[in-house]
Amino acid sequence: MIRLNNITLTFPDGDSTITAVDHVTLVGHPGTVTGITGPSGSGKSSLLAVAATLIRPTSGQVLINDIDATQLTLQEATELRRTSIGIVFQQSNLVPSLTAREQLIVMNELGARHSRSDRAHAAARAAELLDAVGLANQGDKRPHQLSGGQRQRVNIARALMNDPGVLLIDEPTSALDQERGASIIELILRLTDELNTSTLLVTHDLVHLPRMHGSVNLVDGHLVEMISAV
Repeated sequence: MIRLNNITLTFPDGDSTITAVDHVTLVGHPGTVTGITGPSGSGKSSLLAVAATLIRPTSGQVLINDIDATQLTLQEATELRRTSIGIVFQQSNLVPSLTAREQLIVMNELGARHSRSDRAHAAARAAELLDAVGLANQGDKRPHQLSGGQRQRVNIARALMNDPGVLLIDEPTSALDQERGASIIELILRLTDELNTSTLLVTHDLVHLPRMHGSVNLVDGHLVEMISAV
């Protein structure tokens, strides 16, 4: 579970400050997808960065499975991201020289030593996730050999490699047409249910919101509306 308690994020701007996120409280429950929408510049991506522990908020709490991430050192926050948080950025940022399978396996090498048995487990996990996202037969292909939708599927699978309890996704359909975008949303909903992740998803595409378990609307950093699916 992820809980954002009264989050405020400000940035200096000359002699004044800019408030990117203003006293936002939001909970993501296991097995649910919560959409975060709002106009450009409303604070959506800033809120997601705070949730991902990439930015420390000016005030408030970020609780990841009851751990207050705002009280962690930088090293501790990095370890929390590695073990408990999956992040899907708007751009897939895949390594051009690595195959789809290798994009996933390399996640197992970050931040710790691993034995041969660990590497064997990582290879099996990568194969399982590629199958889950519909790319079981594309594991040997490099990014330039994959379509935009396929690269985004690899991006999602990579974020799930370490079995995170929290999944944070930023504009996953922005570079895709409506049909491929709908397919990606369906994939996220299915994996969230199967893996019981607490998923927060930033999107500008309002057509997908009714399919989610709930959604919030940000305007000028304020939470102005919260809608739960019936």
